Amino acid sequence: MDAQPESQIVDAVLNAISEQRLPAGAKLGEQALSELFNCNRANVRRALASLAAKQVVELRPNRGAFVVTPSAQEAREVFQARRAIERTIARQAVARVSDEDGAYLRANITAEAEARARRDKPTELRLSQQFHMYLARLSGNRVLERFLAELTMRSTLILGMYPSAGHSCANCDDHVGIADALMARDEALLLRLTDEHLRHLEAGLNFDLPPVSSVSLKDQLIGVSATGGAGHETGHRNGPAT
Repeated sequence: MDAQPESQIVDAVLNAISEQRLPAGAKLGEQALSELFNCNRANVRRALASLAAKQVVELRPNRGAFVVTPSAQEAREVFQARRAIERTIARQAVARVSDEDGAYLRANITAEAEARARRDKPTELRLSQQFHMYLARLSGNRVLERFLAELTMRSTLILGMYPSAGHSCANCDDHVGIADALMARDEALLLRLTDEHLRHLEAGLNFDLPPVSSVSLKDQLIGVSATGGAGHETGHRNGPAT
């Protein structure tokens, strides 16, 4: 059995969610996916089942598959879980970080700022998630790394679904302070800044704004944003980076 189409579908959906091209509530039609990825519906169903297991897709009987739409309570629980996990990650990373790691993180921060300046939201989001996942790898705990990968995906979906009014960038430089505290091996400061960063993100959530989308599933999965266009071209609001 060739599982390649299933992997392609899973990767495309996860990438689109992580770059806020595919919004909460978007329908993932079997026929549309089958045509888009040139595969049969059995491949599509297996891919959707895999995405449902990752808790980013909901399978509704007699209605089909949809990107999950987290409630306000679920959104708060995701950020609560991230604070708990990322504090543990920070404690372990501070004892393992090297100068090379610091150089990588600072290069990542610079690239993130450059993407933000040119309004390349997909790239900014990818780099922001990459920052957090690099810290998770530094911790040396593969289980926490897997948990955080799922949580950053879900929080990106939440931030796109409930973006802050006015698209405030008050937390845009949080990663700088986190990296500085990490390289100074200042565990107490690192824990405080990590916690504050995640609380900034959660505090900016606006639960009064419903998700909006005006583009096709093809554009959401492999369209203009995936080929270098700015995030605002996808037709729905973009939340802050993670």
